[in-house]
Amino acid sequence: MGFEQATIRIGKEREFGDLKAALTQAFSAERVVKYLKALDSHNIRIRNVDAVLAANVIDAIAGAKAGTARSLYEALTVSDQAQMREFYLSKLEEVEPALRVKFSKLYQYY
Repeated sequence: MGFEQATIRIGKEREFGDLKAALTQAFSAERVVKYLKALDSHNIRIRNVDAVLAANVIDAIAGAKAGTARSLYEALTVSDQAQMREFYLSKLEEVEPALRVKFSKLYQYY
């Protein structure tokens, strides 16, 4: 029997979906290098979700108005925010190993 994650209901589905779509765009094969370079230029570690949102990096990569991702995240309930952080962390682990090596400074733990 394998591990099965419990399903937690999303409270604010529209905001969650919009933010999830922006993150998916940022980590898409066409944009992930640009995203990693932007984080590097801002000197932000990739796992620091709060700093990523504060710097409007996701908005710049997704082509959204500055502050959109942060306002969507702040509109979420606490449990929705936790699920979004989990989604974000899962996406950054899906980045190609070669890119993770190239941008190893971003992936380092403190």
